[in-house]
Amino acid sequence: MRRTLEIINTSFRLMWEELRNNKLRTFLSLLGIIIGIFCIVGVLATVRSMQSSANESLQSLGSNTVYVQKWEWGGGSDYPWWKFINRPQPKYEEMEFLKSKIQSAQYVAYSFSVQQTVEYENNALDNVQVNGITSDFNGINIFDIAFGRYLTENEFDAGSSNCVIGNTVAETLFGKAENAVGKEIKVKGHKHTVVGVIARQGKGFLGGGWNFDETMLVPYLQTVRFNDERNIFQDKIIIVKGKENIPVEDLKVEMRGLMRAARRISPKEDDSFALNDISSSSQFINNISNGLSSGGVAITVLSFVVGIFGVANIMFVTVKERTSMIGLKKAIGAKRRTILLEILLESAFLCIMGGIIGLALVFLLTLFLSGALGFKVFISIPLFLFAIGLCIFFGILAGIIPAIKASRLDPVVAIRSK
Repeated sequence: MRRTLEIINTSFRLMWEELRNNKLRTFLSLLGIIIGIFCIVGVLATVRSMQSSANESLQSLGSNTVYVQKWEWGGGSDYPWWKFINRPQPKYEEMEFLKSKIQSAQYVAYSFSVQQTVEYENNALDNVQVNGITSDFNGINIFDIAFGRYLTENEFDAGSSNCVIGNTVAETLFGKAENAVGKEIKVKGHKHTVVGVIARQGKGFLGGGWNFDETMLVPYLQTVRFNDERNIFQDKIIIVKGKENIPVEDLKVEMRGLMRAARRISPKEDDSFALNDISSSSQFINNISNGLSSGGVAITVLSFVVGIFGVANIMFVTVKERTSMIGLKKAIGAKRRTILLEILLESAFLCIMGGIIGLALVFLLTLFLSGALGFKVFISIPLFLFAIGLCIFFGILAGIIPAIKASRLDPVVAIRSK
């Protein structure tokens, strides 16, 4: 054990001397390793952070919740939009039919969303997501009320003009969120009284699911006047949350049968609605992430090939410069495996040094991307350890031939060399 520590210490000291005496040569040789680590860790950190943020946003939609919509979730060049464009939007009456018949659901709600300008005195905020909802909505989408209260059952039934707004909406219109409670705001000239402010949710890769920070919740019966049947992009959704221990696929089977019955679809006809849940979107996001990761790996392989040759070149030069020293060590009893281990460790230390520089650059990149992308980009501990392990592997790979050459030197010939 003591001998091994001495070899490690010697290798590290020799590597440091090489770095200090030949700064430019060493840096240029390590450039491939630095770029390789920067690429692979930068891409993987960004993609994994994006994937984590997206999945968190999807989880906020509910793991056992199904959304009846006109459009299927997905995207890409092969998305068959022409199959869905002529479908009817889910109707409030269909939600009531589902709610009265379905056995496997705990909550059934309806949501109608539209972008509107919200005004208070001389202040106005554009593109606020106004959601007309029914009473079960809060049972499906859990959020806290920071100030005031939530809407009551009577307010839903009566189609009250009272509303609950998001934290960002409240701060923009009133300066401080707590000042919003009790105030009257206007949407398309109609007055609404703010009775509550939703606690800040934060924004993820997908906008935090429903993006409650920038929303306004009102009873559905109040938003009927916003309805424009000609607008095919208005978002109308029937939201169904299954009972505990009910698999989402079983819930979808029952919902499909009831929706087909509600729309009187014959057995030979295709569904005129989509049943969306987070599993399909999670798979879509994972496929995108894997594609981006593959592209990053391809770039990284090229960088590491350059880096390996650069480090190998350094080690060949190092062995050449230390030939007489190596010969002297072997003459006084140093074994071949000791010389071999010293060169391999020195090569690995050099690559680790390059990897640390690459990781430092990635850390700076994560700070920039976290602000630019709107979600936190971070280097996970497994990714950090993977990067260090990669450096050690490529360091050994780059140093193996110079190390074997050094270990096979004849002591007499080596001592006589200049």
